[in-house]
Amino acid sequence: MTNATDIISQDSAVRAARREALLQRINRVAVWLNAFGLGWLAPILRILAGDNASEQFAELKKVLFIPLAGILAFLLAWGVLAPRVQTSLGAIPGPVAVAEQAHVLWNDHLAERAKAAAFYERQDARNAKLVAEGKADQVKERVYTGRPTYIDQILTSLLTVGLGFVIATAIAVPLGIASGLSRTFNGAINPLIQIFKPVSPLAWLPIVTMIISALYTNPSEMLPKSLVISAVTVTLCSLWPTLINTALGVASIDKDLVNVGKVLQLSTATTVRKLVLPSALPLIFTGLRLSLGVGWMVLIAAEMLAQNPGLGKFVWDEFQNGSAASLARIMVAVLTIGIIGFMLDRVMYALQQAFTFSSNR
Repeated sequence: MTNATDIISQDSAVRAARREALLQRINRVAVWLNAFGLGWLAPILRILAGDNASEQFAELKKVLFIPLAGILAFLLAWGVLAPRVQTSLGAIPGPVAVAEQAHVLWNDHLAERAKAAAFYERQDARNAKLVAEGKADQVKERVYTGRPTYIDQILTSLLTVGLGFVIATAIAVPLGIASGLSRTFNGAINPLIQIFKPVSPLAWLPIVTMIISALYTNPSEMLPKSLVISAVTVTLCSLWPTLINTALGVASIDKDLVNVGKVLQLSTATTVRKLVLPSALPLIFTGLRLSLGVGWMVLIAAEMLAQNPGLGKFVWDEFQNGSAASLARIMVAVLTIGIIGFMLDRVMYALQQAFTFSSNR
């Protein structure tokens, strides 16, 4: 009897240890789930692992049910109030009409991709026939030039904002480090920051257009002139948060670290790489998140005026089109812009978690 009791007790202890180890792994995974906006999965995983169900349901209510209730309330209010607002294009579309147009746009994308595939199949068959007939010199490779679909326009916008963000980061981070390390440099650059930071993209765009048109005389197919104009406009409007936060992060590092670098006679490059950047990274990433958000907002206005074939041009074209479905399509674009903006912020936050020991929301 005693042996059976001991065996049961040992078995319970083993199960408890396994459950505790599993919960620890879930807690480590939860950090990344939160970073990507999927924190609601962690309570579910803990419940499945045998954790206290009431505590996890309370957490699930906070991170999933309450946000879902807010979204459902918004959709309900939208569906009830939208039909009551009449415009020159008809009533404001509700959630169902917007979802239908999103489905239509997706089907249009699939149809366009099917046309492209058929075009290349015909081209390959024609070229193979020419080669077989000994007319290889007549073989031609043409690129399908169909209209860009909604998905193509999303990818163009992402490429544009990515290019502008990379340029802004390459400018802002070195300037921010120099500004944080040198009071003289900070005093020289601070007035320029305060003057140019509030300038609207609509003001920058004509200047950027003229400069790019004068300098970028042989545009490539990968980087057309309209894309470069939009990207540079994004750069000019989005570099300031990164510059300011980098300077603040560098200026606020522990002075003892700087003194240690001086005692060890470290070069400036080594001091920046080994001491300054690790300490300033949390604030630098905060600036990068803000810059990416600003750049994504600026992009839409820049694409509208530069006629870069992205989401901004899609919104402008639908507004100019004035069809019965235009309002619903514009609202599809608005929701797409918001969702992509959220996803970009989550990606930056995940990078912040990966490269820093602490992060600021």
